[in-house]
Formats: sequence, structure tokens, C-alpha cells
Amino acid sequence: MSPILQRLGAKMAWFACVCVVLLASCATLPPPGEEARSTALDPTAMTRLARTLASDLEQHPGKSGLLLLDSGLDAFIARALAADLAERTLDLQYYLVHDGLTTRVLLARILAAADRGVRVRLLIDDLYTAGKDANIAVLDGHPNIEIRVFNPFAARSWQLGRMFAFLTDGDRLNHRMHNKMFVADNQLAVVGGRNLGDEYYWASGGTNFADMDLLAVGPVVPNVSASFDEYWNSPWAYRIRRLFTGHTDGGSLDRLRKQLAQELQAAAESEYAQRLRQADLVRYLGKGELPMVWADARVVYDKPRKVATKGQQPDPTVHIGPLVRPVVDAARTDLVIVSPYFIPGDAGVEYLKGLRARGVRVRVLTNSLASNDVAAVHVGYARYREALLRAGVELHEMRPALVGRNNAPDSKLMVGSSSASLHTKAFVVDGVQVFVGSMNLDPRSAYLNTELGILVDSAELARQLLAVVGQQLLPRNSFQVKLAGPEGGRQHLVWIGEERGQPVELTAEPKASWWRRTSTRLMGWFVPESML
Repeated sequence: MSPILQRLGAKMAWFACVCVVLLASCATLPPPGEEARSTALDPTAMTRLARTLASDLEQHPGKSGLLLLDSGLDAFIARALAADLAERTLDLQYYLVHDGLTTRVLLARILAAADRGVRVRLLIDDLYTAGKDANIAVLDGHPNIEIRVFNPFAARSWQLGRMFAFLTDGDRLNHRMHNKMFVADNQLAVVGGRNLGDEYYWASGGTNFADMDLLAVGPVVPNVSASFDEYWNSPWAYRIRRLFTGHTDGGSLDRLRKQLAQELQAAAESEYAQRLRQADLVRYLGKGELPMVWADARVVYDKPRKVATKGQQPDPTVHIGPLVRPVVDAARTDLVIVSPYFIPGDAGVEYLKGLRARGVRVRVLTNSLASNDVAAVHVGYARYREALLRAGVELHEMRPALVGRNNAPDSKLMVGSSSASLHTKAFVVDGVQVFVGSMNLDPRSAYLNTELGILVDSAELARQLLAVVGQQLLPRNSFQVKLAGPEGGRQHLVWIGEERGQPVELTAEPKASWWRRTSTRLMGWFVPESML
């Protein structure tokens, strides 16, 4: 073939690919609201979990039992335990599900629960499902498992097609479901910041997340389930079988079951399994009791119709922000904020400045540039550092590796990894009010993503959470950012921390390469803050 014909053929192939992508991005969704409605199990149903919890609930009338899960190992065990104990229902809601050891083990336990008759409902956001419909459809083919995706893309297979879809349907697709929960028999719930993936449970060989969940029992759990039902039965939740146009044969589920059983057996002998056997939660379960904190707790969450809202004005009937803000408004002495993505905006800076004027100490722990998994977010945060510091806000940025005594890896914060990233979303007010959930303090959480969390009135739970944060605030685990230079004169940022037991003061973003610092600075010219 002549070079001219070869070039012409290449151009035609390229044009054909572009046409396919554009056609995929212009695909349409099936009509909404055609899914069968279902609701959570009646919380008074006499399941094994209900019988086990009955005595403790009687001793703490009206209170919810809460266990702080700051360890990735404990967080994994809690979810595996919930799957194993469920007799009637399992309800799971997640922003993303990554393949890996921990996800496969949990899927094996969830599939085993479905095999013994447990009804499983899994609701996942659709942002990270491109090309995964066939695998999801196999699980959905189980008679006791139903899987729905939230706010789906019409383009199903190609990530490139989804990118083009943002150009034509960006107002809708930019809204995502960020909620996270795992509920067994409407009796036990795990709610917090963790998705499903090895990095959330300290099983990754790369970066692991320092994160936080609450294991909850008691009256707060039916409220968690009620929020799930709202999303599950909303017009934005589509069953995967209505979106997947491919084919799965009758043996696909059996093959998956056998594969997961083999991987579960192999996982039992893994190094990760050995770490799990040494986890705190295993020790508590061995003693037959959990150190629950019994307190008043309530669920706060965005309504699913938030994905159809526009504008920047929070609606108290839809948004989580107006439900949380009164708790912070009431601060008198101390506010501690932990948010991996912290972009306060001008209004947020003024708000925190007002708290400082009232004498409230404000401390913020967020990611450093080196530990942040989304560099663009750091751009939005960095714009406000100087203003926050001038207002008297104390800023701490987590290092990309957490260490314990004698400069050794801190097994309480980082396991099996050479690096760490903050992923906790929590705050404590006056040492008595606690929030743990999925909500970052940034424009995306406020106006675009849907979020979920639990507010707790408990000095003891606050003490426990602050103890964890206190470790993370140590100079060996985070840098405190300060202003240096004469007051009223030209000042600059410095990062104060500790290296090998000795204090250090740095004048540039610590632990970040020249290229990462430069590229992030350039990114700030192009990334609109409203998208972060």
C-alpha cells in the first residue's frame, strides 16, 4: 500500500474513532423511576444481631452505641463482621469500589451472605464504573443481590466517551454521590470516610489513607438506613441491568463464586491476614465485648435531589451544610477540623475569623502538597493559607509518611506502606460535639457532591478522636504552617516540623518535588475553585 493510502487510512480510522466516541457520549438513559421500590428491614425484627444487642440497648435507653474506627484494619474487620452476621439484609452505599485484596474478600463474604438468603442492595456512584458493567451485572444476576448506580452516564464502556459527555451534560454529571455506609440487618452500621479499596484498609503497597469511620448500633442505625432508602428509591438510581447492554452467561456467577472462594482461601494465609489477627477489634471481640461509647447521635445528609440543584445557595431542606453549621456556630472555646480537601473560600475565612474574634481556638489538619492525592485541591487551599494564618487559625499539613517513636513506622497510623495521605473528614467542637462522615470542607462537598455523616454529643468520643488527631499533629507526622517575618512587613510561609528527632523550619512546600510544586502552581491558573 502506498504511503498516501496508508495516511488516508489512518486518518479515516481516527475519524471513525472520534465518531464512535461522540455517538457514545450522545447516548441517552432509559426513563427514570422504573425500578422496584424496597425499604430497609424493620428494626424490630428479631435477628441474631438484634438479640445480641438487646441487653446493651436496654441498659442505654435512647442512646446509640458508637465505636471509633481510626485503624484501617479495624475498619475492614467491622465490614467483614457485618457481612458475616447479617441474616436478613445488607445495604451498602459507596462512592467508589476499587478492585483489590480487601474488596474481593468483602465481595466473597457478601456473596456468601446472599447465598444463605440475605437480601443485598448495593448502590454505587457511577463516576468510576466505566468498563465494569459486565462484572457488576454478574453479581446483580444473583437472585438475592441488586445493584444500582447513581446518576449514571449514558456512555457505558469508554472513559473517553464519558469525558465527552461532560461537555453536553456537565451540569448533571458533575454532581456525584459521595456517601459511604455498610449496614447489616438495620442493626449495625459503619459510616465514615472510607470507600472500598485496599488503600482505605491499610492493605496497599503504595499510599494508604489515614481515615475514620464510626461503627454504630442503636437508634441512629434506622436513620442511616432511611437515608439509604431515599437514595435507593430516588429517580437517580438505575439498576445496572437496565444500563448494561452486553451479555453474561449462566455460568458467570458460579465462576465468580469459585474464584472468590479461592482468593478468600489464599487471603487467609496472607501477610495482611496476619496483621488483621493483631488488630484492636479482634482483641475486643476475643474478650466478648466492644468499648462502645453510648451517646445521643443523629444522622445528617444531603437529599438525593441535590444532584438536580444549581447555584451556590444551600437549601436547609436539601443540603447537609445548614444541618451541621449550628453545631459549629455554638463553639465557645475550641474547634478542631480534619479535612483532606480544605478550601474555605473567602466566606469560610471570614467565618473562621469571626470564631477567632470570639476567642475560639481553631485548628485545622489537612494534607500537605506532598501527601495530597489531588494536587488541584491543594491549589484551592493554598490560596487561603496566608489569610487564615493572619486570622489566627492554626494550620497543620500531614506529611506523606507517618512515623512513631525512634523514627520507626507508626503501625497505628500506617501499615504496610511507604507513604500516607489524610482522608478523614471530621470535626470536634468544644471537646463535646463530634462529626464523622464523608463531607470535606470544600465547594464540591458543599454544592456538588452528596454527603453523609453522624453528629454525636459525647465528651468521651471527642476525647478519643482528639487523641488520634493529636498523634497526627505531632511534629514528626505533620508540619505546622506559620507566617515568618516582621509584623506589618513582608511575611512569608514557613513549615515547622521534625526530622530524625530534630526541629526543622522549611521555606518551601515540604517533601514535594520541584516539578510537583511548579506544576501545581501552574494548575492554579486554570482550575476554577467551584470545581474543586
